[in-house]
Amino acid sequence: MARYTGASCKLCRREGQKLFLKGERCYGNKCAISRRAYAPGQHGAQRKKLSEYGLQLREKQKAKRFYGLLESQFRKYFEMASRKKGITGELLLQILETRLDNVVYRMGFATTRAEARQLVTHGHFEVNGKRVNIPSYLVKVNDAISVSEKSRKSVRFKEILDVTGSKVVPKWLEVDQENLTGKVVALPTREDIDLQVQEHLIVELYSK
Repeated sequence: MARYTGASCKLCRREGQKLFLKGERCYGNKCAISRRAYAPGQHGAQRKKLSEYGLQLREKQKAKRFYGLLESQFRKYFEMASRKKGITGELLLQILETRLDNVVYRMGFATTRAEARQLVTHGHFEVNGKRVNIPSYLVKVNDAISVSEKSRKSVRFKEILDVTGSKVVPKWLEVDQENLTGKVVALPTREDIDLQVQEHLIVELYSK
């Protein structure tokens, strides 16, 4: 599948906020936003007034890049959310949060969503005791996520926990770091999602 392969820090600078795409680097003084808090490119430092469409587009791009998705994937999730009862924007974020790669990242079993996606693809995780290698797999309440028995011996997971050990786990998840297991105890609410995005603008953009 196609995937963005450019500089991750440029995406954060373009959106004007940290999207936490580089793991530990995002928390240090090497973070691109801390050093150059303006959009990349020759005219990036110039302030431009965005149109209504421009504002809606930026919010959509921000959410899409936060979760590391392409346009076709993101649109699919929007259509899925629009068919459900409730507030479409919040349902969209809820669906994105329950992707397996995001859940692995939220549990602290990967330093970035990109790494989580790679680890899932390589078969390092199980859901309810069965290996799942599809990053877009949507978890449900009471699903148990664990690092496979063979992978628990990997030095990489020890290195990951050294970085993410103090990370706050969202209240809709339970994690046992010692046994490299976790559980989905509830679906995330809007208050549980730390993405600074105005999701209603995304709904307006796709509803045109």
